[in-house]
Amino acid sequence: MSQRLELLQKQIPSFQYTLDGGILTKEERQFYEENGFIVVRQIFTPEEVKEWTQRFREYADGQLERKYGMQVVRDISLVKKGGGKQWGEEAITKIQDWQEDEVLFKFCQNPKVIQYLKSFCGPDIKSVHTMFINKPPNMGKTSRHPIHQDQVYFPFGPADRIAAGWAALEDANRENGCLVVYPGTHKVGPVEHCYPDWKEGVNKAYWGVKDMPPENAPKIHLEMKAGDIVFFHPYLFHGSGENRTTNFRKSICCHFASANCQYHDIKGTFHENLAKDIIAYASKKFGHVNYLDIWRFKCRLVQGNPDPLGL
Repeated sequence: MSQRLELLQKQIPSFQYTLDGGILTKEERQFYEENGFIVVRQIFTPEEVKEWTQRFREYADGQLERKYGMQVVRDISLVKKGGGKQWGEEAITKIQDWQEDEVLFKFCQNPKVIQYLKSFCGPDIKSVHTMFINKPPNMGKTSRHPIHQDQVYFPFGPADRIAAGWAALEDANRENGCLVVYPGTHKVGPVEHCYPDWKEGVNKAYWGVKDMPPENAPKIHLEMKAGDIVFFHPYLFHGSGENRTTNFRKSICCHFASANCQYHDIKGTFHENLAKDIIAYASKKFGHVNYLDIWRFKCRLVQGNPDPLGL
């Protein structure tokens, strides 16, 4: 009997990065466990894509008053040049911390998204970092995002109960700077990050992996159609390339976490230097701020009953 039980146990897959209760099939869970990401095709309707894209344009053009704490970001190349068009779809590359905008937050509350998130975060879910990312044409190499791990930014965990949901609102391909991922690197755990040595300059807080994988390491360019979404682990190595086309490349993204995740002290860890960058940026806008308070502000309950001592 003991030999039979041992054989059965070997046949049952061990899941570390996914949970029961979500919509993922066993095969999809095994793929995520091995690779650290999974793409879901055509999860959003054209109407949803159009609504979120229009909302971005309204903020970028200054038609809508920004929600408190919302960041509207221009690329470093425009900041250095000065003059020219400084606002609008051609200039704004990111809108961040839009969790209090009810139109954009529909992305986080989408029932189909939540069904997948249950497989990563469990039933109690919070949004912890919201972004709308725009790659205009002719922005140059500064539109790249270095290869990085998202968990380097987060002072909470466990990391296995956190996942990003990145959705294409326009077709994303190698020519316009789609995401690139290194499958399986989520198993490596946290690694040291720094600013890459790019002569064109690097946008603020765009840190990258210090010791990159070798040139022949497996990597995948995630070419996606508008309405597709990719979910990925916060330790997965990923980034994006330059937009070399005459069109835009837009995406909407949120990092989600179990509402029962816990904050931890980052002093003496690899998070600390990056935190100083973010605190300095936030303090210019809001006065003296605490790093954990920044992240508490970014969070919003999506579903469930959070632990009062959690996020």
